[in-house]
Parts: sequence; structure tokens; C-alpha cells
Amino acid sequence: MSGEKGRPGRRGTPGSKGETRNVRRPWKIGKANSKTKPHMVRWVVAGDVCTATFATFPLADGFRSDLIQAMNRGEEFDVATGLPVSMLKVGEARTWLEFCKAYVGIRWEGAAAKTRDSITDSLATATLAMVAEGPGRPPLRDLRRAFLWAVLPANSESEAPGEFAVALRWLQQHSKSLKDIADPETARRVGRRLTLTLDGRPVADDTYKRRRRGLNTAMVYAIELGELTENPVKGMKRTRVATQDEIDPRVVVTHTQARELLAALSYVGSWHRARGRRLVAFFATLYYGGLRPAEAVALREIDCELPEEGWGRLTLVKTLPVTTKKWTDDGERHDRRGLKQRPRKAARVVPIPPQLVATLKAHVKEFGTADDGRLFRNERGGILGSTTYSRAWEEARQFAFKPAQVESPLAGRPYDLRHAAITTWLNAGVSLADAAKRAGNSPEVISRRYAGCLDGQEGNINKRIERGLEDG
Repeated sequence: MSGEKGRPGRRGTPGSKGETRNVRRPWKIGKANSKTKPHMVRWVVAGDVCTATFATFPLADGFRSDLIQAMNRGEEFDVATGLPVSMLKVGEARTWLEFCKAYVGIRWEGAAAKTRDSITDSLATATLAMVAEGPGRPPLRDLRRAFLWAVLPANSESEAPGEFAVALRWLQQHSKSLKDIADPETARRVGRRLTLTLDGRPVADDTYKRRRRGLNTAMVYAIELGELTENPVKGMKRTRVATQDEIDPRVVVTHTQARELLAALSYVGSWHRARGRRLVAFFATLYYGGLRPAEAVALREIDCELPEEGWGRLTLVKTLPVTTKKWTDDGERHDRRGLKQRPRKAARVVPIPPQLVATLKAHVKEFGTADDGRLFRNERGGILGSTTYSRAWEEARQFAFKPAQVESPLAGRPYDLRHAAITTWLNAGVSLADAAKRAGNSPEVISRRYAGCLDGQEGNINKRIERGLEDG
């Protein structure tokens, strides 16, 4: 028999609360005899079959995945409920702060550093609207910092340092109930907070969407455990301003400008230190190959097929995105991950033109590779950081551009070279599907984001229309 609101039920004699040594991985998601909750998860604890039913397959699949992760971590399972201890902590949470701490704990294991950052940012932002008003309320920035310290699993048994103590005590004393977020007025305040920076300015559209996704995932989890009956995020409305997801055409360089920028990098820093020269090939992979910076940072010599003549190929298998040290497992600034939005072991093959082949070969000949085979490294041989290459890029813009261009958005960020690469492909007649395959995006994203960057097509389109009219 399945429990209400997604709570697990038991088949057999219920056991007592405590540790169990007999836990078996859940079966594949099955069908339940219910029109409202037709998806069933079944697993075994202490010889008894536990079940939980859900309204949608993704809810059931997420719950099943959490069970498996808890089993892989060797967690204790409660015999009475069939739930791992981490889930019990979420289910037993009564205040918003308690829920957030328990939820982050269960999502932490195996999550990418960027995912951890996104989850905690979403919850920290919502928290500013989930504490009661009152005299002596600390500044929002202090409350946010105290929250981020408190939800880190590594700090669960630690006393808050002095710099966070006052704000954390306020959060603990004034945190609203988890169920309060179901109140329409409270949900509106939370939704409003997602749209603002700490100083009250509107956030970028992408930031709002990321925060909303993070909060939505947490609320879905609360529903899975029966703590909420409806998702309050669905009712959160944002007053939309005129925003576009398209790339600003002003950031896209021409081929001539790109070559001038790459040449200008050679003049950054002294010739002896070669600070700019060692980055020429790095930026060339962004422009000629359309790589993301984190993909180029992780590129190894064995990932490169560099023939004597003609086109070569890059086989991308991982990224080294920059994040905050506290979000990574090893305390380093770069998180070691697979390709963006792809399975961990997936690869992406990118054909590269002869210009990039020659540049990469010259780079390896002059600078060699890091100990692990990476092509690009900092001056001390470590992982190339975003601060290092961004500073060199800004200096190269000063050399290559006129003053008015330096002040403009033109190639303002290294990432804009990737935008220029994709724009070049599309303007050359490469299909959306092929451009998306090389770039590691979906055709829908490429079409939506680069529509405003396609130049020189109107005349060709007009001629085709004229030919069609003549044939008629």
C-alpha cells in the first residue's frame, strides 16, 4: 500500500525506527493502481517492500535516483519509514532554514560545483523573503553569507564563526515555516526577491531563470516527501521587461578583426615571459573551433588530430569550469566535469580548419604541454585561470582596436570569439543542425540566439524570391 502525498508505504510488518543492514536497490519504475499517482517506486528495507507513488514519471525517477545515491553512500535507512536518514531530515524539517540545510545535504553528493552554486544561490535568495521582519534585522548581505555558510554540509557540526554568528542566530529565530511558502502572498514576495540583486536592482533574465529552476527543484522535492501539496513556484509571475535571448551583433568580430586580435596577443607582456604568446592558440580554439573557454582549458594533446595538411579534429571529452573553492570536492577553483548538458563520458568531435591546425602545432612546438597533457597552462604550469586569460584579452583589445572600438561591446569578452565562430559558420551556409553539433548546442538554441547575427542574407534571399517569381 502506498502512502499519501508521495510518502512511502510498507508491505509486510512495519519495523521499528533505526538502522537496517538489509537494503536493496529499487526496481524500475512501475505502474500504480491510481489515476492521480500512476508511477510507483519500490525498494526493500529489512525484508519489507516499501513503495511510493507519484503523479509524474520525473518525480518518481528523481525519488528513485535519490534512494540509489543514498544506498551508494552507505547511509542508514529507517526501518519504520523505509527512508534514508538524509531524506528523513528533509521530511522532518519544520522551518525553511532546516529544510534548506537538509535539502542541500541530500543534493550535494555527486553534484557539479556549478550545480551546487546554483542550488544554494536560489535558496539563499528565497531565504531573504522567508524570514520574518523585526527590529535589529541584519543587512541582507550578512543574512545571505550566514545562510551560505550554514547550508554547507561540511559545516553541519561546526559552530558559526563570529562573523556569521549574529546573522545566523537571526535566521534561526525568524525563519518561517516551510509550509508558509504555499501562502500566495509569501510566494509573491519570494518570486519578487528572485528578480532582484541585494541592492534592489533587477537581475539578468538568465539569472532569474536559473534561480527559479533551482527553487522549483527544491519545491518538487518537498512535494515528493509530502511536505507541500502544490508547487508554489508555478504561481510566481514575473513582470517581464523587453529582454532578448539573442546575441548582440555588436560583440561579433569580423575575420580580419579576429586575426588582428590574435596577432595583438603576441605583444601582451614581455617577449621573455611570453604571457600573451602562450595564449594565442587558446583564443584561436575559441574563434576557429567555437569552443567554450572551459573546454579549451581542458584540451589535451591527445584530443587533437593535427595532420600535415588540410582540416584536423578536436575530440572534446571534459571541461574545467571556474567556480568557487567551497563548491568543489577538492577545494580547487576548477571543477572537473564532462561536457556541458551531456552525459559524463560523452564526446564531441569538432572539425578545425588548417589555420587552427597550424596554430596548435606551433604552440606545442614552442610551449610543450602540461604534465597531464593539457595544451594551455598558466606561467607556473597550473590550470589556466579565467582571470589570467581575461586580463590578457583586454590588453590585446587595447593594441588591436581603435579607442572607440575599445569602448564598444566588440569582442568585449573572450566568449565573444565563440559567438563569432558560430556566426561565421551560419553565414557561410552551414545548416543549423551541423552548427549546433559542432558548438554543442541544440538547433533551437542556435536559431534563437544567433538570428540577429546573420548578415548578407537579404540579398541572396531576394534573388531566390525573384527567380521563383520569374519561374511563375
